[in-house]
Amino acid sequence: MSLTVRPATPVDHAAIARITADAYLGAGYFDSAEYPYMQKILQVAERAESAPLIVAERDGVVVGSATLAVHGDEWADIALPDELEFRLLVVDPKVQRSGAGAAMVRYILDQARATDGIRAVSLTTGDDWHGAHALYRKLGFTRVPERDWPIPENGKMLRVYRQDVQAMPGGRP
Repeated sequence: MSLTVRPATPVDHAAIARITADAYLGAGYFDSAEYPYMQKILQVAERAESAPLIVAERDGVVVGSATLAVHGDEWADIALPDELEFRLLVVDPKVQRSGAGAAMVRYILDQARATDGIRAVSLTTGDDWHGAHALYRKLGFTRVPERDWPIPENGKMLRVYRQDVQAMPGGRP
């Protein structure tokens, strides 16, 4: 089975919305897709207007996605001026632990290395998302607990991870 990570296109938006809902609701992070934050993140076309989205595709089927942001972007929560932040990394619950999440993170790290001015990749993940914590540690991210922050609506803590990246010669914007 072939796995590809690529920039998302408008054709992918419905699959991204479905996978995002399935992942967040399935993990118990929200009780309903009616929750205001869920409503926001499920508006994929609007998100794509202000942030790059990527997808993982296996044999022509979108199985995961992530949103990229830099400091000052609408979708940046924690990015410092020299960081690429990724958010909303989700994998279809039916194929989690199949390598799609790791492939997207590696793609993001490569993007960061190729971007002038970016020296690190940062992310936020739920305090109790232990599988995600293990993946990020395995891929070389380290915790930055002094940057952790609570979700305003429910007080749950979000953990921050970061990885320094070596810029490639002739980095691209």
